[in-house]
Amino acid sequence: MAVRRSRRAARFTPEFDRDFGDRALTEARHDIVIGRWQGVRDLLRATGPAWPARTQRLRLLAHAAAASGAVEAWWAAEPDDPDAAVLRAATEVVRVFDAAIAAGRGAVVDRGRLDTTVMTCLVAADARPADPMPWVSLLTVARLYQGGVGRAELRAWWDELRRRDPDNLEGHVQVLRYRSARWHGTHGAMYDFARDAAGAAPPGSPLPVLVQIARVEEYRHVADASRGRAPVRGFDQHWKHELAATEALRTCTRWLDARPSGPVRPEEVEPLNYLAHATCHAGLTDRARALFALLGPRAAYVPWSYTGEPAEQFTRWRHLLLP
Repeated sequence: MAVRRSRRAARFTPEFDRDFGDRALTEARHDIVIGRWQGVRDLLRATGPAWPARTQRLRLLAHAAAASGAVEAWWAAEPDDPDAAVLRAATEVVRVFDAAIAAGRGAVVDRGRLDTTVMTCLVAADARPADPMPWVSLLTVARLYQGGVGRAELRAWWDELRRRDPDNLEGHVQVLRYRSARWHGTHGAMYDFARDAAGAAPPGSPLPVLVQIARVEEYRHVADASRGRAPVRGFDQHWKHELAATEALRTCTRWLDARPSGPVRPEEVEPLNYLAHATCHAGLTDRARALFALLGPRAAYVPWSYTGEPAEQFTRWRHLLLP
């Protein structure tokens, strides 16, 4: 039996696809690499107001466009296309984050550049009033302001997002990170936000997974802070103490048990990996097994990368649980 399992493990390779199986998105990103924008325009028009898919596609397109001039070429050719404005804003947010990362943690980002990026996002919001993505972009760039943005301003951006797409997972994740100890809040404020959003979410919404995302954010912050020093006492229980297990089980009940049946959509792959990671470490064997069966080989680097080598972990847990 052990030999058979070992051979099966050797044959299995997790799929770390940056587009999470979205082939149309992969083609559009390839167009960006070779300097073409027409495929991106066509993809966004075809996506329409399917907000979860649209937000995911815009986020990944922006990362691809940040190192090219494709979005500027589109904007110059079709300045009245609202999709060009929305992608341009999302791309500027990625670029300013890339500049902050290059400058090093603790470096102050130029306030003028941040303000210009905010104005680009507001122009996009005016260009396509129904779209939640410009408000996601604003909630993202808010983290880079020294000391954060004003409470009223952050609340206004958050309210605008909620009016358009109250279950927008990416927008919720950006606010969660803003309120984390890594940025402008505390672990307690982050968990309060995650639990409130999870509790208010309708059955079948992915928002309950915010609690597991918060647990990963806390782990990352504490692990980074203690690097080179003795491990934090008791932190080995972080993933598996009673509250962690209870909340992972609650997310399974509120999200997965009410989720419409059918194949996993690309925008679900990463949050499902968060939940699979949580159930594995919390010892929720049956739930973890069901999640691996649902995901198949579709893996995401995060959160596995925070607790070891991602492919090794995903493969090991999968073969411990699936027959």
